[in-house]
Formats: sequence, structure tokens, C-alpha cells
Amino acid sequence: MSANPSAVPTSRPGENAIRAPFAAMADVRALVGDAAADALPTLANAENCYPVTRADLPLSCPMPSMSLWNSHPRVYMPILEQGGHSRCPYCGARFDLID
Repeated sequence: MSANPSAVPTSRPGENAIRAPFAAMADVRALVGDAAADALPTLANAENCYPVTRADLPLSCPMPSMSLWNSHPRVYMPILEQGGHSRCPYCGARFDLID
């Protein structure tokens, strides 16, 4: 008996629960509200571009404010020596010095 491709489920039970930690911050805010979302750590590798200040130096990716459980190893980047812009060699996130 051959399997019917149209009968194969497109998602597994609980798949949405697995993807929940990777939701965009806007989705998190919609689910828990602004005040609760502000209390959460920044999701590592959730954005492509991060504005940083001199208070964030030395600059690392992931930054200390980011959750680390689903991220790559921490790498430090010389943003001052690179003209105020740096890119993470692991995830490609761009960091722009704004002050």
C-alpha cells in the first residue's frame, strides 16, 4: 500500500509550542503585553541590525542582555576600530554604534 502524500500532515502536534521561543518581538508583545515583554531578555539572533551605545562596549554577539540558550558562541567585535559598524561572523547580525 503506497502512502498518500496529501494525507501527510504539514505540521506536527506541538510544533507551534516549539516555535514560540523564536517568535519575533512584535509577536511576543502581542501575546504578553508591552510591560511583560520589556522584562524578557532580548532574543539572541532575532534581528538583523542592532543599535549599540558606548555603554554596550566591549561589544559581543550575543550581547549580555540576550538569552543564550539558542545562540552561537560569544564573539567580541572591535566596533570602534571598524568605524562604528561591525558584523557578527557567526550569525551576520550588524551592529551600529549610535553615540
